Amino acid sequence: MDGNVDVKRGERVVRPPPSPGEGSRLGDWETAYARYREDPEGFWAAVAGELEWFRPWDRVREWRHPYARWFVNGALNITHNCLDRHASGDHRNKVALIWRGEEEGDEQVLTYRQLHREVMRFANALKNLGVGKGDTVCIYMPLVPEQIVAMLACARIGAVHSIVFGGFGASALHARIRDAKAKIIVTADVGYRRGKRVALKTIVDEAVVNAPSVERIIVLRRTRPELELYSELEVDYEECMAAADAFCPPEVMDAEDPLFILYTSGTTGTPKGIVHTCGGYMVGAYYTSQYVFDMRENDVYWCTADPGWITGHSYIVYGPLAAGATVLITETVPDHPDPGVWWRIIEDFGVTIFYTAPTAIRMFMKFGEEWPKRSSLDSLRLIGSVGEPLNPEAFEWYYRVIGGSACPVLDTWWQTETGMHMITTLAGEPMKPGFAGRPIPGVAADVVDREGNPVQPGVGGLLVITEPWPAMMRAVHNNDERYRQYWTTVNGYYTAGDLAVKDEDGYIMVLGRADDIIIVAGHNLGTAEVESALVSHEAVAEAAVIGIPDALKGQAVKAFVILRLGHAPSEKLKSDLVYHVRMSIGPIAMPSAIEFVESLPKTRSGKIMRRVLKAQEMGIDPGDISTLEE
Repeated sequence: MDGNVDVKRGERVVRPPPSPGEGSRLGDWETAYARYREDPEGFWAAVAGELEWFRPWDRVREWRHPYARWFVNGALNITHNCLDRHASGDHRNKVALIWRGEEEGDEQVLTYRQLHREVMRFANALKNLGVGKGDTVCIYMPLVPEQIVAMLACARIGAVHSIVFGGFGASALHARIRDAKAKIIVTADVGYRRGKRVALKTIVDEAVVNAPSVERIIVLRRTRPELELYSELEVDYEECMAAADAFCPPEVMDAEDPLFILYTSGTTGTPKGIVHTCGGYMVGAYYTSQYVFDMRENDVYWCTADPGWITGHSYIVYGPLAAGATVLITETVPDHPDPGVWWRIIEDFGVTIFYTAPTAIRMFMKFGEEWPKRSSLDSLRLIGSVGEPLNPEAFEWYYRVIGGSACPVLDTWWQTETGMHMITTLAGEPMKPGFAGRPIPGVAADVVDREGNPVQPGVGGLLVITEPWPAMMRAVHNNDERYRQYWTTVNGYYTAGDLAVKDEDGYIMVLGRADDIIIVAGHNLGTAEVESALVSHEAVAEAAVIGIPDALKGQAVKAFVILRLGHAPSEKLKSDLVYHVRMSIGPIAMPSAIEFVESLPKTRSGKIMRRVLKAQEMGIDPGDISTLEE
């Protein structure tokens, strides 16, 4: 294919590699994928062999549908691979972590040796508070180096970490603390967002009421004068560090020991606690960081996510550090103090790999090209997106304006449950705006009908993963039935819950959710969680929420509300309900629109048919409504 032309296929552009010969180290996709298909277990064993194990595995994979074990009886510690093997070698003085705060000049740099020492000291601090292997530690912090230190310290001693995004409110935090039975909470007095303080400690104070598992709250005090600690539960982060020994050997972990629980919104009931284990997750996160991102020795890598989401777990912390990368993190938001702040950061630190969300890209499009043009983005060699489908218009702008029409664009599809990238277009392969790409080598994916039969190119269907992979979740915490549903809904395949379409080349376009998940700015919200928050208001008898298109966020929340007797619709009540949801769940869940209604479309069994509401909202045919009560 001529590298200087674009080829049209329908309305989709096929872009040849912008830099022939500089593609992924996996080689071309066809060859690499064929190598995987010839010997899947040998493929993954070779990847795992690039890491260090305390005891080799007996078998690569044990699959008893729907339960998997990977690297059976292998022993390891993920922090040994993220820290020790770099800190004790030639990379000991290589920069591991660069942090920039919101305030001018507020920066911190940690080499691998320094990060290693910080992690060992905090690991001992946790031990001093009685934390041991298998205990759960809840981390509710802003994006500061101490958050990453806390994560790694838990993994160091075999404690299970449960990170809760700092944008969640007290009710959401409380539910996650109780479900995980967290023994320790690590938090900060405040986070900073758009120049304002976010009082995280105040939210924790409310969230720990009626949370009997909590024994201690460790508080990183960032403000001056320091916040006073009153409760017998509360201890100071720096004082804990000062009292701890500097050396902490890594706990020997079985490959199938749990590493973390991460809660993701479900369509019913409480959020789901997705459980990932030490061995397979490490291999998957390392492999995709090293080879999908094509990590090189002098890269400066920046993922703009937060460790409160799976993207931050896999592609800020565990994957890049296992690959020995220099990782940039920042507390800054993309439009404060102005919409040029992120581009200045790329110029200041010479960022080479940039990984962000389609929501951010669309926001930058709104601000215009003048802001990125004020900074030099010549250091970039690879740009990516994550969280939701990257629409063709955003792809084109991102590729041209940010990538200078020279950087491969990695539009990645994966989930909290998958733990690692599953579908994308490898660097150097032709890119198709709107299509995430093909399954990466190591992943078997397809688009099928409800019976599990592959659909023809151009026909919509369900996106499924047909074979297990190392970084797959092992359980839904305290809910085996929900875990089994992932693997038993369609023909024994892992059902992702997304609708998709495949073209004649095997490229997959993800169309959106097939269930009642709303993706707002890349954040998964369960309809049930938002509806529960609304119904907890004294004026609300019943509520249903749907996702509606939003030019900036991808989707926004619209709520349909039935009021209790004695309450009348008003603009004031709408504002009250929006605020109520904000305080219950967090800003990301706030409805952008509320409509007061007399009734909701339901099945005869009482299930709300949200797709009918969505069809009415979009002005389209709702399809089969034979089960509708009226």
